[in-house]
Order: sequence, then structure tokens, then C-alpha cells
Amino acid sequence: MDSLPLIKSPITTELEDFKRLFDSSLSSSNLLLNNVIAHIRQRNGKMMRPILVLLVARLYGAIRPATLHAAVALELLHTASLVHDDVVDESTERRGQLSVNAIYNNKVAVLVGDFLLATSLVHAGKTMSHEILEVVSCLGQDLAEGELLQLSNVSNPQFSEEIYFDVIRKKTAALFAACTKSAALSVHADDEKAEIARLFGEYIGICFQIKDDIFDYFENKALGKPTGNDMLEGKLTLPAIYALNSTADAWAQEVAVRIKEGTATSGEIARLIEFSKENGGIEYAVEKMKFYKEKALDLLHTITSGSDVCEALEAYLDYVVDREK
Repeated sequence: MDSLPLIKSPITTELEDFKRLFDSSLSSSNLLLNNVIAHIRQRNGKMMRPILVLLVARLYGAIRPATLHAAVALELLHTASLVHDDVVDESTERRGQLSVNAIYNNKVAVLVGDFLLATSLVHAGKTMSHEILEVVSCLGQDLAEGELLQLSNVSNPQFSEEIYFDVIRKKTAALFAACTKSAALSVHADDEKAEIARLFGEYIGICFQIKDDIFDYFENKALGKPTGNDMLEGKLTLPAIYALNSTADAWAQEVAVRIKEGTATSGEIARLIEFSKENGGIEYAVEKMKFYKEKALDLLHTITSGSDVCEALEAYLDYVVDREK
């Protein structure tokens, strides 16, 4: 059953307001910029992050103009980071379509990412909240630090679960945490409520990234990336890290080092994927994801239970964990 109608039901009108504001934020007189933005918008997802902003704001009060501007700012910053990440990773595909750098070039991709980032800060300013502006700005720092941490981890001979979680907290969980904290701040929630909201978002983001990483161990063209894409980019994720550390298999560890160095063959990557699956990597990752889902639910239920917004957020968590792409 499609859970999105339930998730959106408490914020139907406000979500349409967000879409109009987001669309207007991307208008430009520059033909090249408009063409690139039109290409990016072809891959528009389900707007899960703006939905989260609106739901958490409703959880704490009535949605305000500042809420909408915060949602636009964060979605633009997220989009900018994806455009820049494709340049850094030399990726040619994003969500099943060619990346900006593949169609145009790195210069255009970087400049368009910069435009999106600057527009994000414009909307953060329009919240008229110094605290929200700080959240958005710090998120930009976290995303960059997460990418650098991931790059520096290539030279680390250990297969560290701690570093894995440090990376995903910076690269993914920080985005969800910024969404939920900004939402709370936009409706003038106090510091304690804003911190609960931030932590709630962080747990959701951890679940989201673990689920994304699990996808990479299975063949599914609908995901827009081939199986083993993370390993092709030199990244070892939780299922492989668990299998490597729990077995201490010499062959697997040698291949893992070559994956980090970028010298592993496609055959070796395929074998390490199967090794990770055969040695409990997927099951371990699923259990970790469920652990953080329960932590998020516990936090949510300290705020409210039984309301339509609470039910929508519970469905949101189910969607993050149970989605198939």
C-alpha cells in the first residue's frame, strides 16, 4: 500500500505552498542556467525532506512563512550538494538519468551548484531567524566535512564502523537533523524541543542512509545506479564492514584494501558483495537500521501520540525503512 498519502495528509495545503515557493526560487533570465535546472528537476523525488520540515513544524505548532523558506533553503542546499558530489565522484548518473557534469561539464555543474547554494542562503535569510540561518550554514560545513572524511578514510587500513557512522552523520543524517531542527525553530519551539527535533531527524537520516547502502548490494535498475557502485567509488559501507571485521578473512581484507585504492576489478567487487551477504552483513545492517528507527519512535512518542501528525511521522519512518528504492 502506498503510504505517501497518509504521510502528506496533515500538510496537503502547505506542501502546495512549498512547491510554488520552490519553483519561484529557481527562475532566472539565464538560458543555460534554466536548461540545467530543468534537467535537474526532471529527477524530482518524493520531496521527503520538505515533507519532514512541514510535519515537524505542525507537530510543534502552525506552519509559518519561515517554515516554508527553511524547507526551500534546505532542499536547495541538498540539491547543490548532489550536483557538486557528482563532480567530486566523477559520476555520470544520478537517479537513473545523466548527471549535470555528464551532459554539460564540470565547470557548468560547479557554477550551477554554487547558484543553488547561494539561493539556499537567500531563503535562509528570509526566515528572519538567526538560528535557522546558522543551522543551514552549519549544514553546508557538515556536508563538506563528511565528503572530506570519506575521502581521507581511503588511506585508513582499518575497516571502521565508527568512521562509517561519522561519515553518514555528516553526509546524510545532518541534512535530516537540519530539517527537523529548522522546522521546530520556525514555529518558535524552545531549545529543549528543538534539540529533540534535531535528534529525531538525525536518527531518521541514519536509517535512510543505511537503507540506501543496503540497496547497493542488490541488482535493481530502478535505483538509478548499478550494484556495487559504492565499492566502484572506493566506499565500503556497513554490510561489508561488518563482514570484514566479523570474519577477519584475509582474501576479503586484501580486496577491501584494493577497493579503497581504486584498483579492485569488477569481479573482485562482485565477490566481496556476495561475501558480505553470505556473512551476515545485510542482516546486521538491517538490525542497526531498526535500532535507530526505534530510537526515533521513542523520541516522537515523548512529544505526542495518536495525533494525525504523529501517525504521519510514524508512516514516514516506516517508509524510510521499508522503501524499495
